[in-house]
Amino acid sequence: MTNLKKPAFTMIELVMVIVVLGILAVLAMPRLDRDLRQEAGDNILSAIRYTQHMALMDDVTNPNDNEWQKAFWRFGFEGCSDNGIFYYIGSDKDTQGSIDAGEEAIDPSNGLSVMGLNNQPCETDISGHPNVSPNIFITKKHSISDGNVAWSGGCTGASDYIGFDHLGRPHRGYTGSTAPDYSSIITSDCNLTLTFDASDISPLIITIEKQTGHAFIVGQPDS
Repeated sequence: MTNLKKPAFTMIELVMVIVVLGILAVLAMPRLDRDLRQEAGDNILSAIRYTQHMALMDDVTNPNDNEWQKAFWRFGFEGCSDNGIFYYIGSDKDTQGSIDAGEEAIDPSNGLSVMGLNNQPCETDISGHPNVSPNIFITKKHSISDGNVAWSGGCTGASDYIGFDHLGRPHRGYTGSTAPDYSSIITSDCNLTLTFDASDISPLIITIEKQTGHAFIVGQPDS
């Protein structure tokens, strides 16, 4: 009678497979963290560039209104009722000091509004924003809570926004402007630092250059 032996893994081979899988898992974890950081950087960088694009396409200069600079296209942040945060893009067309309904940009990726409501939750529940782009809710999307966004360099100060004129130049602190003198143009490069809730993910810094308004992720000059 023929003794047939079936092929099978030895114990050593099984142990080697487990070891290899463990190594791959360890290598994959930092990659997941980098993806979250990169995703946040790409999202916010795209929003800043879109704001500048809107400013270049829509010249809000009005020589008949001394307050016309208030209508610069603006990128900024607002907090929510649950410690979440979102970004917005808009132009204060009526120069009344705030971005009202109808003055916000539309997300070209989905046709939805790039403006939330700061009196509603946005960290754990965005159901109150059915017509708003989910891309703006950076707490829910990227784990960046209110208070973890900081402006520095040419954007140091209390303002939580940056705007662009029809030449694409960056401005700060212009919402109270009463004279069209371009005094709000930034004179040194602006840095936007985003800190993640997870301590093992390094902060993300986006630089917006003076004069040109060119924005890029620090460490990724070609971003």
